[in-house]
Amino acid sequence: MKLNVIILGAGDGKRMKSKLSKVLHSLAGRPLVEHVYKTSKLLDPQVIHLVFGKNGDQLKSHLSHLDVNWVYQDAQLGTGHAVQQVLPHLSDDQHVLVLYGDVPLIEADALKQLVEQTADGKVGLLVATLDDPTGFGRVLRDDSGQVCGVVEHKDASIEQRQIKEFNTGIMAAPVSLLHKYLPQVGNDNQQNEYYLPDILEMAYKAGVEIIDVEVPAFEVQGVNSRRQLAALEREFQMKKAEQLMDLGVTLLDPARIDIRGSLETGQDVIIDVNVLFEGKVKIGSNSYIGPNCVIKDAIIGENSRIEANSIIDGAKISKGCAVGPFARLRPGADLKNGSKVGNFVEVKKALIGEGSKVNHLSYIGDSVIEEGVNVGAGTITCNYDGVSKHQTTIKSGAFIGSNTALVAPVTIGENATVAAGSTITKDVRDNELAVGRARQQKIEGWTRPKKGSK
Repeated sequence: MKLNVIILGAGDGKRMKSKLSKVLHSLAGRPLVEHVYKTSKLLDPQVIHLVFGKNGDQLKSHLSHLDVNWVYQDAQLGTGHAVQQVLPHLSDDQHVLVLYGDVPLIEADALKQLVEQTADGKVGLLVATLDDPTGFGRVLRDDSGQVCGVVEHKDASIEQRQIKEFNTGIMAAPVSLLHKYLPQVGNDNQQNEYYLPDILEMAYKAGVEIIDVEVPAFEVQGVNSRRQLAALEREFQMKKAEQLMDLGVTLLDPARIDIRGSLETGQDVIIDVNVLFEGKVKIGSNSYIGPNCVIKDAIIGENSRIEANSIIDGAKISKGCAVGPFARLRPGADLKNGSKVGNFVEVKKALIGEGSKVNHLSYIGDSVIEEGVNVGAGTITCNYDGVSKHQTTIKSGAFIGSNTALVAPVTIGENATVAAGSTITKDVRDNELAVGRARQQKIEGWTRPKKGSK
């Protein structure tokens, strides 16, 4: 089947009260329309057409990475008018699926079913049911139960408004039928718009079978306000949370986790409250993520613990590691098996070797720390000279005393010791003790200054 997908994204979104186009507002860290695009890609269409209006510059700037055919709609005159703008790009031997850029939660399974069931010349639409479908077009059926049309809420009679089944607007049809019926659609309605679903009545009267596929209402909820956007965010996050729990993850509160990307987990992972995942994250079995952590584009090995309030960004953490609380691992941080990065420690572009420890109040940047090293509290690697970054190397078994400054480029040898309070500017040889601090002096007769009377 030569499937083309049309995503309608030209709406103004006035109720969002924003200068940003409605379909560019973010859900789970991604623009609404990008969710729809990624779902439609699962159907393997020939072309995805994105209809835009006066929001075109914004859309093209934010979505330049999407592989779409941009189609301009000069005036927002309804869904039928929007689809008409795409017709010159289509041929009669193709099939079309119409989606909406502000309906981000629709699932690919329902769309595949709709497309497959209309492949032999039928027209199809997704339908759903609500106890109160106010504002939605109602689905009309004949005596045999077949769909015979749709009436918009504002045009519906009192009797028709009692119908709980509503039209989602998502439709599939052969292009040949669109070429035939869309030019016949008029705008004699309360909105003076050209409605795409009006082709259903025409097709029905011509003897074309109309297929309907029912979906849960939450999948087809659109975003017209920030309240609706927030509600869909919670729907999305709760669904992700339920999927994690089904895979064997313990969530101490499923309502307090946010996934803005992809999260892959092993068994018996425990995730505490208020944890945010961004980008691509992988967590090995039996690991623990403490409360209030932010984890982005990271790999965390099995049997590791990330304690409360830690930020992990672009880091790789191997098996049995301990991080935090209040630690920050920046891009390029690489913790080997059994290593530890403690509270108020920042690590950037540095390897922490197997069994090594950086426990407290330290900064490690552009460094290689080999196995079994102990780095004392308050140690910093002075890696930047104002122009270039330089590397610090600490070899296996070394001991770095507290409050030490290692001025790169510098190497600390195997089993070497650096005395507390030292500033090290030269290499330290294996097994050597280095002391780089001013000699303590006693000043006789010194008295502390006192404040004068006012």
